Amino acid sequence: MMVCLVGKNRTLFLVPGASRQPMGQTARTTTLLLDLSPRAQGGTNTRKRHALEATVALLNRARRFYLDFFLAHPDKLQEQVEVTSSQTGIVTNQLISADKLLTWAESHTVATETHPEPLPAWNFSHRFPDFPSRYRRSVIKDCIGKARGYLTALEHWEHSGNQKGKPGRPTAANHPTLYAGTFTLELERLDLRQSFVQLNVYTATEWVWATYPTRYNRFFERRRSEEGWEQESPQLVLRPESAAIHFLQTRTITERQGGGAQARPRSGHGGGRPQRQAAGGDHRPAARAGDPDALCLRSRARSAPLSPSQTDCQEAMAVGQTGQGRAEQSTAVGAHPPQNLDTAHKTARAIARVCARYPGCVLLFERLRVIKARGGSKSRRRNRKQANQLRGKIN
Repeated sequence: MMVCLVGKNRTLFLVPGASRQPMGQTARTTTLLLDLSPRAQGGTNTRKRHALEATVALLNRARRFYLDFFLAHPDKLQEQVEVTSSQTGIVTNQLISADKLLTWAESHTVATETHPEPLPAWNFSHRFPDFPSRYRRSVIKDCIGKARGYLTALEHWEHSGNQKGKPGRPTAANHPTLYAGTFTLELERLDLRQSFVQLNVYTATEWVWATYPTRYNRFFERRRSEEGWEQESPQLVLRPESAAIHFLQTRTITERQGGGAQARPRSGHGGGRPQRQAAGGDHRPAARAGDPDALCLRSRARSAPLSPSQTDCQEAMAVGQTGQGRAEQSTAVGAHPPQNLDTAHKTARAIARVCARYPGCVLLFERLRVIKARGGSKSRRRNRKQANQLRGKIN
């Protein structure tokens, strides 16, 4: 039996089956703050803080070098190679992998014993002497993704025939990725109040290892040691007033078939009624309306028309955004929540009631942050803000 919840902006599918199979991956980030308080209070010194800034600036310069290098060789990025499947033995043409591109880029830009003379115009070893190899490889991998994304967007724009909206060149700024060998973190043998992390940083003259105190806590330890999560390469996130290491963890999501159900969201863009078909990578046909084994529960989460007082509140929110900045905006958004809060409670309760019938089901919500609001009247923008607030309350 398939259970389908049809709403205004999305459809949730609960699909039972016969076994448990891998479906995808989910990721989460756990933040470990570096202690940048004054030295007298147990924090790091000013010299080490400047070393973090110099490291990020140098990595951005290296990233600009490789962005220009890859964009100067677009044919290599779009090269097709023959790949043989290890399971079926079928030979197909696929885009060259990032690992092979990394090897190719290093052979043309880095002076080694096997290729001592890189391209004269792209001699990375000359421009960045003593650059750590692990930082260099993280920069190259990042630039491969940036350059390919830009070339794809540019190709789509050229085929569209539009005069406006030409994609801009990608920027080189990004948070440094810390591969193994660029940092050390040994927390098991350290006191919670005296934990440190060692980073390979640039001091404007040389690369050195520096020790930074952290604001370690039990919440970080619990998430870091939780079973079922795999550790990925962390990132160094440097802000004007803070610095932190973001530890990425991934876990494989499995699809329960037989004893449970799988909840699948499908965004209903365009304002019409969502099509009844499974979303994501599962292309099994959904139950038809006349199927006796299909139970379709339609959850109408649309809010009623705004009352005059609520309309005045929304108008005040729009005025506050224009005249007094974000502080007024945050106050106005929460000033009149009763109707949205009631609708969010009812919708969440309806979803939970259906999921309770299928123990072990997985409920997934689409990440809609990438949908950018463009144009529209003031009332349309106001309605969009109200819908975004309601979606967040339901989650």
